[in-house]
Amino acid sequence: MARNSTFQFKQFTIRQDKCAMKVCTDACVLGAWTDLDNAGRILDIGAGTGLLSLMAAQRNTKSEIDAVEIDFDAFTQASENVEKSPYSDRVKIYHAAIQEFDSVFQYDVIISNPPFFQDDLKSPDKKKNLAHHANSLAFDDLIMAAERLIAPAGKLQVLFPVEEGTRFQQKAENAGWVLNRKLTLAHHAGKNPFRLLMEFQKAEKNPAPLIVKMLYVYENDRVTYHSSFRDLMKDFYLIF
Repeated sequence: MARNSTFQFKQFTIRQDKCAMKVCTDACVLGAWTDLDNAGRILDIGAGTGLLSLMAAQRNTKSEIDAVEIDFDAFTQASENVEKSPYSDRVKIYHAAIQEFDSVFQYDVIISNPPFFQDDLKSPDKKKNLAHHANSLAFDDLIMAAERLIAPAGKLQVLFPVEEGTRFQQKAENAGWVLNRKLTLAHHAGKNPFRLLMEFQKAEKNPAPLIVKMLYVYENDRVTYHSSFRDLMKDFYLIF
């Protein structure tokens, strides 16, 4: 996906020249895949451009959405994107670290595309470090924030690279969360997966069976978008 300063979706526009994290395919998949049924209140941890919040607002027209972003430039840009969208009355952006964010509400859905590289070498770009590396939001911090802010039956929906996602799953399960759904994302058949999307809830006595699926971005010709990907993204991408 091109790293343009503006990305146009069917119902809103993302301006991203101030943000280290640009619009990317995996984040769009998370926004379209997340279960938002009966979600009166949604929390977006690490709002970035505001992409996930705006996708959630489009998909669930009755939800109220709070989004938290630690980087000031990203917070400013997300606020501008929300203000110019059709959903400005239902989305609020907060400039804060999630560890310090407090709310009178509990959230039915928490969605996050968090900084995920725990050990990798860092970039000279400080903003990219903040966006990509977990110094500002370690896995344990994300889990504790979710436990503090989620409603009793709420769902935590996250996106990680495969290796980091496996590590996060272990930490979440050790903390008493149950994995409900897992989507493995790959560019095409025969290509190693590059992302895991996971949905967790706090442990119940009789949890529902785990739903595991695979999604390919492209057909085997590596050019044509896969039909399942088209179906998932058709409400958002202009090309569909």
